[in-house]
Amino acid sequence: MSNKISLSTIGHTASLFLAISFILCVGFGLVFPGFAMYKAWQALLPEFTWLTPGTFFLGLVESYAYGWYVALLWVPLYNLFARRAVGSSGMGGAGV
Repeated sequence: MSNKISLSTIGHTASLFLAISFILCVGFGLVFPGFAMYKAWQALLPEFTWLTPGTFFLGLVESYAYGWYVALLWVPLYNLFARRAVGSSGMGGAGV
């Protein structure tokens, strides 16, 4: 049994999670402007300003790209440590 996970599955999952979170946060900011997180988005997303259609789309694309960034770092690390754990335990378990 392999503990290896798919880069594309995690990449799309993390990217959609961040994109949906971005959409929900922007919606929340429009409904409750006093509690908006736009300053956090401006710090995290290059060239993002509050709020035009172009910068909304840019923030969406950047959020999706950050999901792939996480996946490109996390999946190989997970697969490396999972492979080591399986090899060290001798039974295919977590090796803890």
